[in-house]
Amino acid sequence: MADEKVEMGEVGASLMSSESKPPPARPPNKFEWLFQTCLGELVGTTFFVFIGCVSFIENVESAVRLLPALVHGLAVAVMVVCMAEISGSHFNSPFTLAIYLCWGMEMIMVAPHLTCQLVGGVFGAVMVKAMTLRENFDKAHGAAFALLQSDGDIGGAVFGEVTMTCLVTMVLLLGAVNAKIRSPLVPFMVGCTVIINILAGGDVSGTCLNPTRAFGPAIVSNYWVNHWIYWVGPIAGGLIAAALVRLLLGDRKIRLILK
Repeated sequence: MADEKVEMGEVGASLMSSESKPPPARPPNKFEWLFQTCLGELVGTTFFVFIGCVSFIENVESAVRLLPALVHGLAVAVMVVCMAEISGSHFNSPFTLAIYLCWGMEMIMVAPHLTCQLVGGVFGAVMVKAMTLRENFDKAHGAAFALLQSDGDIGGAVFGEVTMTCLVTMVLLLGAVNAKIRSPLVPFMVGCTVIINILAGGDVSGTCLNPTRAFGPAIVSNYWVNHWIYWVGPIAGGLIAAALVRLLLGDRKIRLILK
């Protein structure tokens, strides 16, 4: 009799546990893993570039560095939180390349991400031109990084873009991809790093850290002076960050050596 009660209790427990289990997750369909992901990158990059450029063009001279720093950093944090589960919230070509190199995404999604980011940057710059006064837009060259005044400034600007992009990319990789220290605070961490970088290096290079942020305004305003800096610097910085994580700082799954 006691054995029967034990058996009935086990069966009851089994039924209870099976009823409490959540239903198995449905695998994402083609719309979710491809089209929705691309749309998330497109929309997120559009609004990031739009908000960032407006903050630069429409602010008074005395606050030209502080307010854009806060706006860019907060915009990154907000958009990452909103779009993280849809597209991964990259909005930045070096981020996408570094995440792929650290096994954070599949190769098939790299080209769509990069394409949507560039298109989104152009859309954002078009929205800026439609919103701002023509005089302010032309004076700022559409926020297309017209900071450098001489060739002597180029070396420092390139070095600044490399190092600052390396820092923010490393924060992203360690906070979002590296399983050992992954943190739900990564949107806040990345946003704060963007703010710190702009406050520290804004007068040196403009602190682009993102080719998409430079490309859209350059297209719309047709301003290409020293534009290559904002591709070479950020991409090199992102690759250096990925190398540091893959070789030294990553967990055992990511790290290539000294496992």
